This record gives sequence, C-alpha cells and structure tokens, in this order.
Amino acid sequence: MAVVQSSIEINSPLEQVYALARSIESFPEFMPDLKSVKIVERSEDGNRIVSDWVGTVKEFKMSIKWTEQDIWDEEARTCTFSLIKGDYSKYRGMWKFTDLGGATRFDSEIEVEYDVPMIGALIKGIIAKKMKENVDNMLAAVKKKAEQA
Repeated sequence: MAVVQSSIEINSPLEQVYALARSIESFPEFMPDLKSVKIVERSEDGNRIVSDWVGTVKEFKMSIKWTEQDIWDEEARTCTFSLIKGDYSKYRGMWKFTDLGGATRFDSEIEVEYDVPMIGALIKGIIAKKMKENVDNMLAAVKKKAEQA
C-alpha cells in the first residue's frame, strides 16, 4: 500500500480554496488525468457526497474507475474520503485546508492500493508514482485556478 502526502500554499483566501475543492465535478476541466467525476448522491447539507470517478493511466492506456464517499467538515475545513467500490483495493484519505491569513495551505494524504493478479507488482509501483504525480498536479491546478479568480 502506498501513502501519498503533498502540500501546497495557495495565495488565495481559505473560503475560496475550500469552495473550489468542494466542486469536485469541475476537476476534469483542469486535471488532464481525470476523465470524469459524476455526483451520484449529495446530502441535503452538501457535506456528504458520493461520486463516480474515472481516471487514466496513460502509460498502460487504461482507465481506473471508482466510487468514493466524501465527508466535508465545514468547521474543521477538512474532507475525509473513502472508497465505496472500484478498481482500487484500498483508497482513502483526507484533505485539510489551513488559513494562513489571506493565503491557504492545502494538505492532502491518500492511502492507495491497487491489486491485479499477475501484473499487480508491475502496476503497483507505477500507480503509487502516478498517484503522487496526480496529487501534486491536483494541488497545483487548484492553486492556479484559485489564484486566477
């Protein structure tokens, strides 16, 4: 199992960055390795979201699909997410947003495991590397989008 951690400082107010991160359905617009995010279910208060994700691993010309549940905590400014079903054996993590007085630190930690008999060992290393690249790219993309607003 790989644990991927990444952080970025964004020169934009916490509320703006947090709102952008909550609009997960817009991620494919600025994240090239993500084909789609579809909201399947949303609680009345919007703090629990179930969504279907489709990502790509260009090196293998394959797609990875999963359904996750996100729990947003407005007070703590966090999102805890976990796998409901999909191609990953394990996928869970947390995003945390910290107010830096006009800027925001966005921390991400993800645990991911991908098991495929026969070719699993080869893909595991690449999936961990790709997950780290994707997390870094996502944080950079959120930073760019938030700072342009």
